[in-house]
Amino acid sequence: MSSSSNPQTLADLLASLPEEERIILTLHYLRSKSSVEIAALLSVPDRAVIAVIESGKARLKGELGL
Repeated sequence: MSSSSNPQTLADLLASLPEEERIILTLHYLRSKSSVEIAALLSVPDRAVIAVIESGKARLKGELGL
């Protein structure tokens, strides 16, 4: 994927996400935390973390044209 065909970087896309989604996706994909670990860190249900990961991944894929 060349920068001329897609000027927005993954870092730019992550920065544009809502804070909760950005934090969860960063912990999951960049810090290699499981949904259970993230749920414990944030004191939220595991299923909520999984839902945010799924929706965030779909949003990023759409933005990247994947």
